[in-house]
Amino acid sequence: MQGQLSEIDIRSILQLIELGQRTGELYVEAYAGPENTGLSGLAIPRTAQSWLVFLLNGQIVYAGTTDGQLTRLRDYLHRYELDSALDTTTASAIAPFNSPEYGYLWALMENHVLTPEQGRAILSGMVHETLFDLLSLHQGAFVFKLSTALSPQLTTFHSGPLVTTITQQIQEWKQFHPHIQSPHQCPTIVDAKGIATELAGPQGSRLLNWMDGRTSMQQIARYLGRDVVTLAKGLYPYARRGLIQLPHPPQPTQPDPDREEWDAARVPRVVCVDDGVTVRQTVEQILEEQGYEATSIGNPLRALSLLFQLQPDLILCDIAMPELEGYQLCAMLRQSTAFRQTPIVMLTGKDGFIDRVKARMAGATDYLTKPFGAQELLTLVEKYVGLGNPQRPEPELLLAEAIQDDLEMGAGPTPPLR
Repeated sequence: MQGQLSEIDIRSILQLIELGQRTGELYVEAYAGPENTGLSGLAIPRTAQSWLVFLLNGQIVYAGTTDGQLTRLRDYLHRYELDSALDTTTASAIAPFNSPEYGYLWALMENHVLTPEQGRAILSGMVHETLFDLLSLHQGAFVFKLSTALSPQLTTFHSGPLVTTITQQIQEWKQFHPHIQSPHQCPTIVDAKGIATELAGPQGSRLLNWMDGRTSMQQIARYLGRDVVTLAKGLYPYARRGLIQLPHPPQPTQPDPDREEWDAARVPRVVCVDDGVTVRQTVEQILEEQGYEATSIGNPLRALSLLFQLQPDLILCDIAMPELEGYQLCAMLRQSTAFRQTPIVMLTGKDGFIDRVKARMAGATDYLTKPFGAQELLTLVEKYVGLGNPQRPEPELLLAEAIQDDLEMGAGPTPPLR
């Protein structure tokens, strides 16, 4: 089952899955661009966002984004004063390739850092929060893929009652506009004396500390173990009276704190696996001129063994290759603990929504749509292992020329850019 959200909404999709008692994974991708404003009325940044919902016999087991980050889990742990627990925890072996958050949650319970009750409370918040985002979408695409169940299951959620509750909350949320627009807005106290007299007690004191202009409403809701609508309802009178302000959420300018800080003394190593000769050479040239250590491999079967020797910091992997598809190579690498956390970027076709779904299912971190220019390649590489070098050559036409050369030379049984 697949389609566009303009034709069928998330509520109907989940209802069909529940009625059919299906087991599998629902992948949803929001279109990039300002036209998809979502529930907040604010333009979504021009970067695509995607989510996965795991289902068992029509019931939800887990739901989250596919970015692989642990920020959300860390926020939920803050409620139990366990923020630092993730720093000494290794993801459970059961962690799905594209949802490490679930694996870390299980590891915390296996190590008795969290009780099962606490784990279920966190999982419930994650599912609720994800559905709140999904049910507010009006533009995007989806694919539901039958597969084996995510195992083991901590608990399951009937989507029907949950969707009804969250839909009502979305309607409530609209009433806060324009004083409160986005869950990602960070409250800032304007009249400290005025609001302090009304927020007495330990919880009020904590809330005052969190309204520092750096902590979002979504984070505060996680800290409190509440949904963001309940929090917004409590803050709305203060926002309306001007005691607090909620500026529009800024675009992120710093890397996520859960990403490992890059050691600037070490040159990042990037490996490109692609059967197109000229494309490989051009990718190497562009990256090496920017100070990266770049290696390319044309045979995917040979790449499987060489990657273990090279231990790259980032892997670029074409999809359409002879003998072994990029999906298969990605899935095989994710089976090894050596590559569970390594960013793997799939090179997908121009209209490759299905390619992107398969890439996510195989455990890919991200994707780059062909044809792409040098600037797009460098931006993506810098996103994961960036040197941040502002001095760039002018190779914008190199990749386009390389693609044309490979097509004229007939490199490989399939064109390098599908």
